[in-house]
Amino acid sequence: MLIRSFVPNDLTAITQLTIDTFGPFYEEHFRPLVGELIFANQHGNWRTDYHRQVAALHDPDQHKHLAIADVDGAIAGYVAFSVDPENRNGNVEMLAVDEQHRRLGAGRELCEHAFAEMRELGADVVEIGTGGDPFHAPARALYEELGCTPLPVTVYYRQL
Repeated sequence: MLIRSFVPNDLTAITQLTIDTFGPFYEEHFRPLVGELIFANQHGNWRTDYHRQVAALHDPDQHKHLAIADVDGAIAGYVAFSVDPENRNGNVEMLAVDEQHRRLGAGRELCEHAFAEMRELGADVVEIGTGGDPFHAPARALYEELGCTPLPVTVYYRQL
């Protein structure tokens, strides 16, 4: 596996990878949990939202970076991260790994690459977040294996 820099031609593939990775969360976990009204209000346009969000993940002038895990010319995953140089903080914005490459170390390599890049860019601390639900359990396990300290946060939704 090669961890390489993002190139603009990667955008379509990583957008689709993001949709494929997180679609099951929205459709199989979040929607049944909160019901149709809250789902529609909060994430009813999640696919369109990802098209916009992923396109904005790489902007080095704004301290936003993307790294790609490449396996034999195919994108196995990516990590998006940013650095706030003034506060010396890094943030992993998004981590997505193709289903056939999960549990093979791609997520770990991408995170370790991002951590090293953030250190190089002046960060002393990194923040990386994920959900507390069963869908996100593998991500939580990875982050804890990488030495991250969890801070439990609970979000409540209620239909009015």
